[in-house]
Amino acid sequence: MKIIEEKPISLPEMDYHIQEMKKRDKEINFRAKKVEEYLKVIPKVKDYKKITKELEDLQIQRLRPKHIALIINILPEDMDSLRAILTGENITLKDDDLKKIVDVVKKYV
Repeated sequence: MKIIEEKPISLPEMDYHIQEMKKRDKEINFRAKKVEEYLKVIPKVKDYKKITKELEDLQIQRLRPKHIALIINILPEDMDSLRAILTGENITLKDDDLKKIVDVVKKYV
């Protein structure tokens, strides 16, 4: 097996890819089944492409795809929650940038 590309994706995007695999292959492997089971029990945003685009369109310089995926997975509804999930990442954002992100997330919660 050869890794072709490595990129962070959100949980809703993962669900989309698993459903596509099921359509294509008719049967998925054990690991994919476990992920699918997990994805069924967690809340997730329905239109992940739209929220991803909106977060990218904010053009916050230090916000990377891995941060966007993390935000979509957790959907923080206030600035303190957003700060908490970004604490483990190597990123510091201004309060107005945090507010812009939270405002986008609130539209999808």
